[in-house]
Amino acid sequence: MSSSPTDYPPEFETLIGLVRHHSPTGREGEAVSWLVRRMAELGFTKSSVDEVGNAFGVMGEGERRGVLLGHIDTVPGEIPVRLEDGTLHGRGTVDAKGPLAAFVDAVARVGPVPGWQLIVVGAVGEEGDSEGARHIAEWAPPEFVIVGEPSRWDRVTLGYKGSAETDITVRRPMQHSAAPGDTAPEAALSVWKAVTAWSATVNEGRERVFDRLVPSLRGWSSGDDGFEAWATLRLGVRFPPDLPPEAWYAGLKQLANGAQIVPLGHATPAYRGEKNSPLTRAFLNAIRATGGTPAYVFKTGTADLNIVGPRWGCPAVGYGPGDSALDHTPEERLSLEEFTRAVRVLEQMMRIALNPPAT
Repeated sequence: MSSSPTDYPPEFETLIGLVRHHSPTGREGEAVSWLVRRMAELGFTKSSVDEVGNAFGVMGEGERRGVLLGHIDTVPGEIPVRLEDGTLHGRGTVDAKGPLAAFVDAVARVGPVPGWQLIVVGAVGEEGDSEGARHIAEWAPPEFVIVGEPSRWDRVTLGYKGSAETDITVRRPMQHSAAPGDTAPEAALSVWKAVTAWSATVNEGRERVFDRLVPSLRGWSSGDDGFEAWATLRLGVRFPPDLPPEAWYAGLKQLANGAQIVPLGHATPAYRGEKNSPLTRAFLNAIRATGGTPAYVFKTGTADLNIVGPRWGCPAVGYGPGDSALDHTPEERLSLEEFTRAVRVLEQMMRIALNPPAT
C-alpha cells in the first residue's frame, strides 16, 4: 500500500518533513529553515542558523554539552517521496536525514536535563568538503559527540577510513610517434602501476578492508598544444588509521618521478574510536533494552566523525537507522519501524549517559 507524504502518522513528521525538502549539497537552505522551525515546535530551548548555514538546536541550559551531529545535505538526484508498506522512500532517508531526524525526535523526548545542553546540528556540505562540520570543529570540545550516519538501529560505528583526491600530471615534449621514450600517457600509466604496487606492499598481511590502503583511478585526461603533451590521472584513496594523509603524499612524491601532484580539497585522516567508553557502554545498554543484540562496525567510507572526533578528543561514535548499502542509490529508503527503534535507542542512551547511577 502506497500513500502520499501528506498522509502519514504524525509521529514521523520530523523524518518525512526533512526528506520532503530536497537539499543536495549547496542547496540546503530551505531544509535548514524548516528544521529550525521544527526544533522550535518540539520545545528546543533555542534553534537557529549559524554563520555557514548549519541548522542547530539546543535543549537545556547546563554547562556540560553533548553534540548530536547529523548532515542535512544529500547527493544529487531527487527520488519521489512516498510511504509504502511502512517504508519511506526518498533521497536522504538513509544518508543521512533519517539519523538526523532521529536525533531531533530523541532529544525532544528526553527534554531538558539539569546541568546539560544537548545540541543537535544539521550540518551543510558533508557530501562536499564538510564545511559545516569543519566550522563546528572549532568549538570547545563537548563531553561526547554522536555523528548521524546509517549503521542500522542495533549497531554502533566506531571508525571510518580517511580519504583524499589528487591530480597527478605528467608532461613530455612533443616528439615524433616513432621516437623512443615514453609518451605522457604511458608515463602516467606507469605512475598508476607504481601506486597500485605500493598499496599491495602496504596491504600485505592486512585482512580487513578497514586496515588497507585502497587507491582508485577516478579519471584520466590527456592532450597537447603542439609543443608539449600532458596526461593527468585523478586518484582517490581511502586511508587506514595508521597511514595519515602526509604519508600518502610523501609516497606519491617518491613514485611520481617528477610529475606534478595537486591535492584536491581537504585530505581527511581515518578515525578509530574507543570500544570501552561511557558513551559506547550507554549505547550497548540502550540497544539491549530496546530488544537488540548490539554490535560494533568499522566503515570503509568517510564521515564528519573523521573531522570532529580527532579534533575534540571526546568519546565519539557514529549511529543512525538505515542500511548504508542504500547510500547514494536510486533505491534509498528507510523502514519506519527501524526509525522508531533508533529513536528509542537514542532516548534510552541519553537517559543512561546523562544520568549515570550513583557510585
